[in-house]
Parts: sequence; C-alpha cells; structure tokens
Amino acid sequence: MNVDLCKRFREYLLNTKQLKHSDRPISLNSASGYYSTFRGLLKIAYRDKWIRENINDFLDKIEPEDVKKEYLTLEEVKQLAATPCDIPVLKAASLFACLTGLRISDILKLQWEDFGIAPDQGYCLRIRTQKTQTEATLPISNEAYELCGTPGTGKVFKGLKRSMTQHSLKKWIKQAGIQKHISFHCFRHSYAVIQISLGTDIYTVSKMLTHKNVSTTQIYA
Repeated sequence: MNVDLCKRFREYLLNTKQLKHSDRPISLNSASGYYSTFRGLLKIAYRDKWIRENINDFLDKIEPEDVKKEYLTLEEVKQLAATPCDIPVLKAASLFACLTGLRISDILKLQWEDFGIAPDQGYCLRIRTQKTQTEATLPISNEAYELCGTPGTGKVFKGLKRSMTQHSLKKWIKQAGIQKHISFHCFRHSYAVIQISLGTDIYTVSKMLTHKNVSTTQIYA
C-alpha cells in the first residue's frame, strides 16, 4: 500500500464503467463516495498502525458535483393522490413518504409498535433510522396515520417490496400525468421542499429528516 497505488486507484474510479451498464462510466459522485470510503479506511489503517505513514496527506479528493434534487410540488402530490394505483400498498407508502419524509428503508421495516401518542394527543413515531442509526421521535399528521390503514400488529405496510419502487412506481407516476423523473427517494425531497415552502422552520424540518447537520437541510431552501 503506497501513494502510487492509491493514485492509480483514484484514476481507475474516474474512468471505470458500471457493472450493470458496461457502456457507461460510473457517476462522478459515485466515484467520490467510493474514494472517500477508501480514504477513510486508510485513516483507520494508519491510526491502528497497519501502515507506517498517513498516505491521505499525499492524496487529492474526488470532488463531488451538485446534482438536481427532483421533487413534487404540493399540487403534484395531490394529483398523485387522486390517481388510482395498481398496487394500493405502494400508493399508501408513497403518500406516507410525502407526508413524513421517511426513507424507503424505514418505511419497509415500520411496525405498528413504533406508533405512539404525542403530548398534544396527536400521533408520533419512535424509530431508529436504518441509514444513520439515529433515534428519533417524529410527530406525524392524522392524514399520514390514516394512510397506514387499520391498526394491527407487525409491519405497517404489509406486502410492500422495494422492487415495487421501480417499474410500478414509474407507471403510476406517468398515469398521474407527471413528467418528472421521480424515484421513491424523491418523496423525501418533496416533503422537505413542501414544508419549507409552507413556512416550517428549517431546524424543525432538519429534525424531522433526522439530519445530523442543518447544512444538509439547507439544500432544500
């Protein structure tokens, strides 16, 4: 492990192709993320004396580029809600994401036991987010709670599969007459943009999204 090897690995990441689409290069942001993880390992290796010098001192980062975060407006969310979906649980989970900002990973594992009553007698969720392992108590609206269906035990959105967020989701969005390139994660962006546009304090939105730093939330402003 030396500086030359690490520099060659950096060049490899900047020029290599995708595994699924061998005719396309990986995105700059993917390369940046992979190299950042690699450099993090080098830091640990130096700290734990696996390597003799801090190679990171001699390496340049791969700077990520800003990407457009697509989202739905409030009117488009209403438009989507008014459009029938072939998979009812997908529709319910999607609208729930628009009203709560939860990631697909957290919605998939959401249990009825995670719901509670807040001090103001409204509903709230007590969860540990899967991506960041953050403990959070999040107030949710009555509309969001009603999308979950009849209270029971076990998983809330029974039958929901991650695979549904690909072709089936795109088909439903197209049927709603929405031309934007919307993924399930865009519902999280939609929640943030709608809340800020309606005047919700950015620090409150940051807490609801379980961001560790408000600067991450400021992107939506």
